[in-house]
Amino acid sequence: MTAIDRYNRLILTFGVDMTYQGLIHRYGQYLDLPAYTKNISLLEGNTPLIPMPRLSTELGCELFIKFEGLNPTGSFKDRGMTAAISEAVGRGAQTVICASTGNTAASAAAYAARAGLRSIVLIPEGKVAVGKLAGAIAYGAEVIQIQGSFDDALTLVVEITQRTPIALVNSINPFRIEGQKTGAFEICDDLGSAPDWLCLPVGNAGNITSYWAGFKQYQKGLPQVLGVQAAGAAPLVLGHPVEKPETIATAIRIGKPARGEQALQAAEESKGRIIAVSDEQILSTQKILASEGVWVEPASAAGLAGLLAESAVGKFEAKGKRVVVVCTGHGMKDPSIITGSFTSPTVIPANYEALIDVIGK
Repeated sequence: MTAIDRYNRLILTFGVDMTYQGLIHRYGQYLDLPAYTKNISLLEGNTPLIPMPRLSTELGCELFIKFEGLNPTGSFKDRGMTAAISEAVGRGAQTVICASTGNTAASAAAYAARAGLRSIVLIPEGKVAVGKLAGAIAYGAEVIQIQGSFDDALTLVVEITQRTPIALVNSINPFRIEGQKTGAFEICDDLGSAPDWLCLPVGNAGNITSYWAGFKQYQKGLPQVLGVQAAGAAPLVLGHPVEKPETIATAIRIGKPARGEQALQAAEESKGRIIAVSDEQILSTQKILASEGVWVEPASAAGLAGLLAESAVGKFEAKGKRVVVVCTGHGMKDPSIITGSFTSPTVIPANYEALIDVIGK
C-alpha cells in the first residue's frame, strides 16, 4: 500500500484530513508578514470551539469555549510564536529572547527548537508555574531568573535586543499580533460569523489586541469584547500601573501591559469593557469549567469568571446572545492549584468487597 493509499484510507475510515499545515499556511494571505518569512510550524491553531450546554441553559445564551490549551505547547501563545519565529528565521536571526510569566517561554523555546535557534528566557524569580517552566527547559531554552517583576524582565529584553542582533519574540513584536489574529478568523469560520460577545483574560494585552484586529480585518461581523483582569493585577481597570502585581493567575500577573492602550481601544471600539475579578472568582470558575470537562489554568478561567460575575449583578445581558469565551491555556500549565488541595486517595485491599464498601452498590 502506497502512502497515498494510506492517506485515502484515513480519510474514508476516520474522516481525518491530514492536509492541515498550520496557521501561516492556512491564513497567510491575511497576515502582514514579510516576503522573506520562512514558515516554522508545529501545526498550531485549529483549536476546538466547544459548546457548553449546561452553562448555556443557565445563562440563556449560546455559549462556546475556544480552548486554546490544545495548541502544541498548551496555550494560545503558539499562534503568535509561529509568526514571530518564522519572521526571525527568514531574516537570519540565530537567537531569540523573551520575558515571560511562563506560557511565552514554553512557546518561544518550542518554536526556536523547531527552527534550530538558540532561545533565552527571562522570568521573574519565583513567579512562574512549574508546568510552564518545565516546558521551556524541556525545549532547550536558557532560563534566567531576575530579581524583579515580569515588567522588569521585559524592560531588559527590549534593551538587549536594541543593542544586539538577538530577536525579541514578546507580544510587542508586531508579528506576534499577526499570528494571534487567527483565533478570530477560526471563530468566524466555525460559527459563520463573529459572536455577539467575546470574553477573554487580559494580561500583557496582546491577545485582546489581536482578536479585535482579526475580527475587523476578517469582516464577518464584530463582537463586543469583555476583557478580564485579575483584581491584584488590574492596571487597565485601575487606570495606572501596578508595581507589584499579585494573583493566583500567574499568566496575567502583569502590572504594565505592553499593549494596554490597544486593549482599551478594543474595548471602547467594540462597545465592550475591561473589568477585574477576584482570585476566588477565578478559582471557582476553573472548577466550573472542569465540571464540564474543560480543565484550564487559573488565568484562562478569568474570561468566564468575568462573564458570570457581570451576569450575576445584571451588568451582562446574555439571553439570546452567542458568546465565545477564550480559554488561553491548559490546566497542565499550572497544576499546583489542584495538587495543592488534593487529599490522598483512599487505600483499600485489592478485592471486590473492599471496593463495593467504598463506592457503594
